[in-house]
Amino acid sequence: MAIPRPQPLELQAHAMDNLRYIRQTIERAGSFTAVPGLGGVLMGSTALVAAWAAGPAARGARWVAVWMAEALVAAAIGVAGSAWKSHRAKLALLSGPGRKFAAAFTPAMAAGALLTAVLFQHGMTALLPGLWLLLYGSAIVSGGSASVRVVPLMGFCFMAAGAAALLEPAAGCVLLAAGFGGLHILFGTVIAVKYGG
Repeated sequence: MAIPRPQPLELQAHAMDNLRYIRQTIERAGSFTAVPGLGGVLMGSTALVAAWAAGPAARGARWVAVWMAEALVAAAIGVAGSAWKSHRAKLALLSGPGRKFAAAFTPAMAAGALLTAVLFQHGMTALLPGLWLLLYGSAIVSGGSASVRVVPLMGFCFMAAGAAALLEPAAGCVLLAAGFGGLHILFGTVIAVKYGG
């Protein structure tokens, strides 16, 4: 009496499960490549406009308001640029690496928002440029661990500018413009050329 063979459908279902597992594993291990280079250039350009509008030395409520507005504009540009780049590459924005980037990027940004409110309340706005650059840089370094190599390098440059601004608060406004303006334009151009937009 012959032993019945397994149905081909079971083998196909098992193979599909294996392929799904492999695809998910590769997705979780991959790099977040939707960091928008062109968006970075645009973010840098709006930061230079904000630096001009805020003024070089004023650090009152108007100065903070201009930079807070710039932060919202830059965040919108960054999200839209990442979504556009992901769509062009036919990748999900919140894939495994995208979720890792967001999860690593968010804590430092939340800490920056809280510390901004506290320092502003206590009249310590001279420390804000250094704080913003340092925490934004650390957010990029953390998030960039799930991205291409140039992204963490950009984060370290922001951190260096932030450290310099904290050590020399009188240069904070210049470093703020150089960081959020110049570094975004520089690294955005590199990312756009080397990593496709």
